[in-house]
Amino acid sequence: DLDGTLTDPKAGITGFIQHALEKLDQPVPDKDELTWCIGPPLYDSFLELLENDADAAEKAMGFYRDRFETVGMFENELYAGIPDCLRQLKEAGISLFVATSKPHFYAKKIAEHFGISHFFNHIHGSEMSGERVNKVELIKYIIETESLDPSKTIMIGDRKHDILGAKRFGIRTIGVLYGYGSKEELIEAGTDELVKSAGEIAELIL
Repeated sequence: DLDGTLTDPKAGITGFIQHALEKLDQPVPDKDELTWCIGPPLYDSFLELLENDADAAEKAMGFYRDRFETVGMFENELYAGIPDCLRQLKEAGISLFVATSKPHFYAKKIAEHFGISHFFNHIHGSEMSGERVNKVELIKYIIETESLDPSKTIMIGDRKHDILGAKRFGIRTIGVLYGYGSKEELIEAGTDELVKSAGEIAELIL
């Protein structure tokens, strides 16, 4: 997973949601009240914030993307230990892929900006149309496209969507506690393992 697992996107995502709500003349929660929006598909979060008003959610998505593309694509930072973790796994001969609900066009630019794109065989995300924004659909697509054996694959993420999406295909999971999903959320979703830091990811897998 990207947001909440490789990078901490809180400042960007919550700030752009606030911007979109302000443009729609809607109540604007504090950033800390919007951290639950990090991880799930953005459109779904806007639907919940806007009381299931689909038209308003579509407009909010437009305002969000306008802001994201112009000033905020890189308003996030790598979590401590991520480059070393990826390096260890790559040197061990493990194939690495990104699986994010964020459009792959943005995800690739973010990975390149932070100097980690070369660790990955491929960076997979959704389409701008919204296709594959759901983690189940995305993981299914990656399994088929990359010819992965689910029994030899591990999904690493911070939210229930990552865990539940992987479990649909019998993929083992590692839930990270430094992201935006709670320990209770990850356990309830059925994660196989929990780690507190990026360093523990490489140690656990290796």
